[in-house]
Amino acid sequence: MTSEISRRLAVAELSERILEMAKTGVYRTSIFEAFQPVATKRHISLAIRHAKRFGLHSVAKLRDEDLGTYYQLDAVKYQALQHTMQSVVPLESDEAVLKRMTDAVTTVKLMVMVVGGSAIALFSSGFVCILLGKASLGSGFLTAGATAIALWLLQKNLAKKIV
Repeated sequence: MTSEISRRLAVAELSERILEMAKTGVYRTSIFEAFQPVATKRHISLAIRHAKRFGLHSVAKLRDEDLGTYYQLDAVKYQALQHTMQSVVPLESDEAVLKRMTDAVTTVKLMVMVVGGSAIALFSSGFVCILLGKASLGSGFLTAGATAIALWLLQKNLAKKIV
């Protein structure tokens, strides 16, 4: 007798089975009922999200109050992507996604800060060069610093949208 854990299906395998069911159309509730003995609700939800990458889509007109979302398969997309299904990295857990997003935001903040510091350093170097009597070098640094500051301000405004 196999244990419940060994009977559980992987997300990719669940996804393939869901796509097979969706060839003729299937309601969300039916998917959960069919796989409840071999997968948790969370794994089934992950498998549905995974299947959406390969052509599973909902049909809003056929949504049922009791049965939920109605899914069908986009056969063209499925055929085009079927060979890559097993090679795709499985969906990550919510904690892993949160960590990746936090790392990305931290990286963007750090990059904007470094660019801002470099821009200010270039601009300041230009003033120092002018004060030391090297006008041509100073004007070059001032121009480079002004351009870098403009780019930094643009990056900073764009970063505000994601941070």
